[in-house]
Amino acid sequence: MSEKLRILTGDRPTGKLHLGNFVGTLANRVKLQDEYDCFFLVADLHMLTTRTELERLQQTGENIREVVLDNLSVGIDPDRSTYMLQSLVPAIAEIQLIFSMLVTVPRLQRVPTLKEVMQDLEIEQPSVGLLSYPVLQAADILCVRANLVPVGKDQASHLEVTREVARRFNHLYGEVLPEPDTLIGEVPTLVGTDGQAKMSKSLDNAIYLSDDPKTVEQKVRGMYTDPNRVRADIPGRVEGNPVFIYHDAFNPNVDEVNDLKERYLQGKVGDVEVKKKLAAAINAFLEPIRERRAMFERTSRVVEEILIAGSERGQREAAETLRMMKDAMGLRFISQQ
Repeated sequence: MSEKLRILTGDRPTGKLHLGNFVGTLANRVKLQDEYDCFFLVADLHMLTTRTELERLQQTGENIREVVLDNLSVGIDPDRSTYMLQSLVPAIAEIQLIFSMLVTVPRLQRVPTLKEVMQDLEIEQPSVGLLSYPVLQAADILCVRANLVPVGKDQASHLEVTREVARRFNHLYGEVLPEPDTLIGEVPTLVGTDGQAKMSKSLDNAIYLSDDPKTVEQKVRGMYTDPNRVRADIPGRVEGNPVFIYHDAFNPNVDEVNDLKERYLQGKVGDVEVKKKLAAAINAFLEPIRERRAMFERTSRVVEEILIAGSERGQREAAETLRMMKDAMGLRFISQQ
């Protein structure tokens, strides 16, 4: 590969991806793959940190397939990027074990998102796996010696653990690991169709990248708008209105959007027309994504082949990282086995 800086980012395979995922991460990934040597990780082992129920874990295989297809459908090119499955790179677990000796329990307990996850999932006591989630994340990132990690602001604290681990390892054993920088973008949050929170699979307020045209139309018709506007001739609120947030994000016809906003503010257009034009805009946006997805789906075992090829490269990189680490630590005999 080229001498481009390396990036690692990825997804937990919890199900299909939606418009919020596109706005927040996927669109940026398509741009990044031209400028960087990108590793995209399907983090199936991370699933175990919050999901251990058999019936949910049995869905992981299908979820992996859906997540990869969604990434491919928006323009991720497997010939330019490396797509790897976490569980197919066993050296990650060994690297995590070594890293876990360099981090204290109180340090992990101070990671802000740990408390948020515990509160959201009503977990009273975290498992060792959940507590050490940032250590596994450090192993993911450093196993391929990534230089940069694109993250949202809410994930910056996790990456700081990665930087601390790399710094401590290098201090103890010599300069082996890069201290990756955060690539924090102004990642927007797309409000859900219910208008109450960000778009989320668990809240059932999402429009998925794989939704067919009729499903999109149905979801848009049911979207939350201005609750105080009970008739079309009553002036409505545009700012913060989910329907217009979506128009701004997915309707390229600026003149049409501005006209709808002006008439909405004056009480001269109904929600039916505004939503009908929004559904048409979203379907036009999704159509090429659906076509690319269908193209990949027609190729037998395409997801499996992409993940196997990418994971083989990931295995080589992680094995080299582990060799370098063990040599630096004086574990040369073990590293030669």
